[in-house]
Amino acid sequence: MSNNVSPWAAFSGPNLGYVMDMYDLYLTSPEEVDAELVALFEQYGAPVAESANSESTTAVAAGNMTAILAAVKYADAIRNFGHLAADIYPLHNQEIDTSRIEASAYGLSDQDLIEVPATALMQEVPAGVRNGLDAVNYLKEIYTGKIAFEFNQVVGQKEKEWIQSKIESGSLNAKLSAEDQKAALNLLNSVEGFEQFMHKTFVGVKRFSIEGVDSLVVLIDELIKRFENKDTKDIQIGMAHRGRLNVLTHNVHKPYKMMLADFAHVPSDTFVPEDGSLTVTKGWSGDAKYHLGATYKSETGSRISLAYNPSHLEVVSPVVNGATRAVQDDTSKAGGAVQDQNKSVSILVHGDAAFAGQGVVAEGFNYAGTKGFTTGGSVHIIANNMIGFTTERYDSRSTVYSSDSAKGYEIPVLHVNADAPEAVIQVARFAVEYRAMFGKDILIDLIGYRRYGHNEMDEPMITNPEMYNIVHNHETVRALYGKQLVSEGLLSEDQVTQLQADIKATLQAELDVVRAAKGAEPDHSVPQVVLDGFPEVDTGVGTERLTKMNAELLDFPSEFNVFKKLGKILSRRNDPFVGKGKIDWGHAETLAFGTIIQDGHPVRISGQDAQRGTFAHRHLVLHDEKNGNELTMLHHISDAKASFDVINSPLSEGSILAYEFGYNVENPNALSIWEAQYGDFANMAQVMFDNFISASRSKWGVKSGLVMLLPHAAEGQGSEHTSARLERFLQLAAENNWTVANLSSAANYFHLLRRQAAMLNTEAIRPLVLVSPKSLLRNQIVAADVEELATGQFETIIEHPVTGKDAKKVEKIVFASGKMAIDLAEKIGDGAGFEHLHLVRVEQLYPFPSEKIAAIAAKYPKAKTLAWAQEEPKNMGSWQFADPYLRELAGDKAVTYVGRGDHSSPAEGDPDSFKVAQTKVIEEAVSK
Repeated sequence: MSNNVSPWAAFSGPNLGYVMDMYDLYLTSPEEVDAELVALFEQYGAPVAESANSESTTAVAAGNMTAILAAVKYADAIRNFGHLAADIYPLHNQEIDTSRIEASAYGLSDQDLIEVPATALMQEVPAGVRNGLDAVNYLKEIYTGKIAFEFNQVVGQKEKEWIQSKIESGSLNAKLSAEDQKAALNLLNSVEGFEQFMHKTFVGVKRFSIEGVDSLVVLIDELIKRFENKDTKDIQIGMAHRGRLNVLTHNVHKPYKMMLADFAHVPSDTFVPEDGSLTVTKGWSGDAKYHLGATYKSETGSRISLAYNPSHLEVVSPVVNGATRAVQDDTSKAGGAVQDQNKSVSILVHGDAAFAGQGVVAEGFNYAGTKGFTTGGSVHIIANNMIGFTTERYDSRSTVYSSDSAKGYEIPVLHVNADAPEAVIQVARFAVEYRAMFGKDILIDLIGYRRYGHNEMDEPMITNPEMYNIVHNHETVRALYGKQLVSEGLLSEDQVTQLQADIKATLQAELDVVRAAKGAEPDHSVPQVVLDGFPEVDTGVGTERLTKMNAELLDFPSEFNVFKKLGKILSRRNDPFVGKGKIDWGHAETLAFGTIIQDGHPVRISGQDAQRGTFAHRHLVLHDEKNGNELTMLHHISDAKASFDVINSPLSEGSILAYEFGYNVENPNALSIWEAQYGDFANMAQVMFDNFISASRSKWGVKSGLVMLLPHAAEGQGSEHTSARLERFLQLAAENNWTVANLSSAANYFHLLRRQAAMLNTEAIRPLVLVSPKSLLRNQIVAADVEELATGQFETIIEHPVTGKDAKKVEKIVFASGKMAIDLAEKIGDGAGFEHLHLVRVEQLYPFPSEKIAAIAAKYPKAKTLAWAQEEPKNMGSWQFADPYLRELAGDKAVTYVGRGDHSSPAEGDPDSFKVAQTKVIEEAVSK
């Protein structure tokens, strides 16, 4: 059909009406019209009803238009379903589906397609494509090759058009330069040579070989180079254990000697590069070789880091994202942190079974576009072995691809054959360009296989014989690519063989050096600086400074309309500074934050509803009641030397806590805080406490000063939202790994935050777990006078001021923490009638303040009993942790427990039952 013949004559009635409606939409919103119809409108103009000169002319036009519309559907089907027929499986053991990309499915013949203009099917027609038949053949070649594309889930029209244009330009099928080809083969040769040498030299030792997705190293190498070309000088990598040793060696440049030393049981510290290019940290307990990380700094100033990671696979991804954001953020000035997304990028390597199975992956996609957590796009890679341990793909997920969950977040997915290194390199280049253009995550599904079992001691033929019969007869990617370059005349067979011999010789020479070396036995004792902890320091802030800051915090701009009810509440924060009332919990916290940023430490606090506070106690971000504009008064105090950010997070615990941990590790000068909406929400982040926060320094030498606020206390509201599971944190407490506190004083909270900030950037730094209050937030017993903030320090214990005044009368010393201590204080009142009793509020539970408690007990020689009172059931809370400490220092005094019995649920289910049980505990605690 000639391009001058209008197709509109073929339409009449409803069909013509539909096309005319689409034209009206095209005039106002062309992005909502199919690109192929847009092309027709641009070529032929408006659709109009035309009278045919003859019956035959109408028939020809109708036939042509039918073919055009069918061809448009056909071309779109190739774009949308070509991935199902693509050559992306190295083992060729997966069914391919071509049913939707055959011309016959659309009633088209080759002749029909020849008569269709190529411009009806493609917006940018390549040279050599003359008609519709050429166009669909070209599209098939592009969409069903070694790279398969899924991008129909992308909503943004410009983004979608950009992706399609890049794909259909043929750039991802372009040939590499001879130099790049040789470099790729050299790298593959090193990857395979390393694995085979380790396999034969250290027989049966677990290393979780990369073999089967060897080109992962090539992919990461190309990503690093391309990001460096974009002037991104900080690359953060997170991955699980499979292939990790090879990535450490060839992407992070951990020397062969160091890696071999780890296997040969020779201290690897001996072989750390003297030029300072590599940084590794170690704890005293150590960890498996395939959990360790390192940081490499190149001569050009680029920094490449591989994060330390335990075996909980996907959990490291948000840690790496947090570290990436910390590099991007300039926190050195007052106001909010200023982000530069080009300064750092994260490359996150996933396992296929874990990517589909672990919810933390979806959490990461969910927060990736939010203001407080975006990093401008991560490059995700699924190192796809097509198996999880022994579980076949059809048992590990309910979807076609392991990557399918990403499509719900509009993430473009590129599947690539891991045996096609040139395609892998082109995909890397595409990913870098995409991130630079759209600032979004992108996913590369690197489809390979696993040459051995789950580890080198595992025999996969037991459970997966069909797959492994193919694997055992399948050549490696190095061998295949070597043959390709020989066939292209780029290298000779002898040169390829020599490359293999060279890497083997290099590794053997390095091993000889390692085995000849001698080093000291590793020291597994806890460093004294850790055991010493942090000295008591004065954290008071002068009254004049606090008064000035408080006034500035209440000096709202005249054009800002504070919600009237809230304005009255906030205005009362001036009262304590003029001799009226006290400073409550939220007020003390705000003043602490202000002084900390004045001291030069940035503050970042995030959590669900952290800006207002779950219990409407914080109000760090105000909203104009007329237009919703936001105002953060801590951005406007004088003398601030660092940034302040408070962020409402998505409804995720594990990934957000992990993110903040990574942020704090990367920016050790920042006071990073994660607040759970309720303490029991921390249950969803337990892996972070167990595997990272509690043990990162012991295992990896990674220091953190992260603060966790976990609302906790029995309030009669039911079993949920009562307990932060304090007992779990105490069970994990050892080797001064963190501080665990349950406070009963707003002033003590002020000083504890300032002490934590003072510990930053010291060897004594450790995380802080604070089971924070709910009803106590506004309790006047907890509230503070200005003088309590102006002087003093954090107190690990507080002797209740109205008890124990006459040491001779005290028969019983009761220890309690948090709300339990305040319940007892309210019962005791002014102390009259309770002369037999001394109440000690234990503010810090770990490290346990044994010396101070012993000193108090010694002051009351006539006391017969040391009682520990708590609101939690006996098998929970702090009793079982405190019990052995108390017995050790009690001497001839009895040690007793006051509280509920053992229970499976942390609290009663209704208020009436709670009141009865709590009253009984209180009465028993204060009795003689």
